[in-house]
Amino acid sequence: MEEKHVKLLNYTPEPEKTVYLAARQCFSLNFPEEGNQEDWKRLIGFLISHQHFSPFEHVSFTFSIQEISRACSHQLVRHRLASYSQQSQRRVSQDFIFIFPPSIQEKAKETYKDTMVQLYNIYHQLCELGVPKEDARYVLPQAIATNIVMTMNARELFHFFEERLCGKAQWEIRKIANEMLQLCLGVSSVIFNHCGPKCKRLKYCPEGKPCKYYYFWK
Repeated sequence: MEEKHVKLLNYTPEPEKTVYLAARQCFSLNFPEEGNQEDWKRLIGFLISHQHFSPFEHVSFTFSIQEISRACSHQLVRHRLASYSQQSQRRVSQDFIFIFPPSIQEKAKETYKDTMVQLYNIYHQLCELGVPKEDARYVLPQAIATNIVMTMNARELFHFFEERLCGKAQWEIRKIANEMLQLCLGVSSVIFNHCGPKCKRLKYCPEGKPCKYYYFWK
């Protein structure tokens, strides 16, 4: 079984109802009528098909993302309409966990691993010499594993999935995005069933030459 790195910690209760009420408020004199599940589904479908996404900002999802590289976390935090709480390298002594990119060929595996071990040993030597962890960490590579909690609203998740499920996205963040989407679909397929890379919505690849995943999403 493939190792999972994402856990859904929390989300807005009854997200479909929340989106429905937010949208209905735009046309209601007083408190909007709550409707029923069929009403929610019908209106959400209308909002998505017409790209009226502001009501989805009232629904948020909080994920715990474990053992990803610092390189991947740097990509995550580029999505600014989100909140992050990341494991501190100043406060937490670093365990010897690093991410091994699958593109590293057999002939380079030992070189890569030896480099990681060397840097890790230097980090601990510096700490033993009295160098504060916040300074000793400067020798740690981007491959070192980190943990992060991230909260996004549904509208930002739509954008996140479009960008990071693309076959041309970096492999690690694409894997994280796929795990996140599966968790979101488990909460509400009505809200997230349309999600995928940009080519799914556009019906063509905006990146030029289509990737191998294009025909799957199309």
